[in-house]
Amino acid sequence: MRILHDVSDRDPAEGGLRGRKKRETRAALVAAAVRLAAEHGAENVTVDAISEAAGVSPRTFFNYFDSRDEAFVMMGAESSGRVRRAVLDAPAGVPPLAVLRDALAAELGEVEQQHELWRLHSEVLRRSPHLLARSIGAHVEDEFILAEALAERIGAGSPLFTGDRPPFGTAEGQLRRQALGLYPRLLAAVGSTAVRVAVEHWCVRQDEATFETVFRTVFDHLAAGLPEPAVPTAPADEA
Repeated sequence: MRILHDVSDRDPAEGGLRGRKKRETRAALVAAAVRLAAEHGAENVTVDAISEAAGVSPRTFFNYFDSRDEAFVMMGAESSGRVRRAVLDAPAGVPPLAVLRDALAAELGEVEQQHELWRLHSEVLRRSPHLLARSIGAHVEDEFILAEALAERIGAGSPLFTGDRPPFGTAEGQLRRQALGLYPRLLAAVGSTAVRVAVEHWCVRQDEATFETVFRTVFDHLAAGLPEPAVPTAPADEA
């Protein structure tokens, strides 16, 4: 699951009715793309079909995405900016892991509400290796961007982490990598993994607990240092 990709660099978030309308249109296009790909296969889905299913024109589609494939991998695309802001704006004195947990939890309410769409999205990626590779590549860059916010949070920031960031694939982008310490990088990766594991676990065991409970239990294990769980002892009469 990918939840951290940010589209604000190419299309800054807007407030008010206009901004809400744009977010709703983008979400409708992504949902249409995912559902059509799950039913027909991503390679058989056209921009025209996605646009028609979402009730917009193909021209409108390209106001939001550079290509057809981009729409297939954009689930939860606008959460990244909000997560970073929540990390930076959290009260002083809160442990970094708790800051990350709360920032991510605030963005995950839609998982339970849209669990069927998330399940279909996972199926689409599994059946389309090129989309999975694209999603993984973007996910790695998302982790670095989150790690930069965490670095700033703990006082290890850099001017390279703000403003117009050079892409990681460039020489200037390599300087960003070198400026990023191990701890914030690891913390961001742990947070991303925690989200993925919580979602996958909950999707197959929804009758046992709410998603929020599963998600917070994952972070409880991390905060405790991942001690080995106790093995239940069988009753004396069963020994």
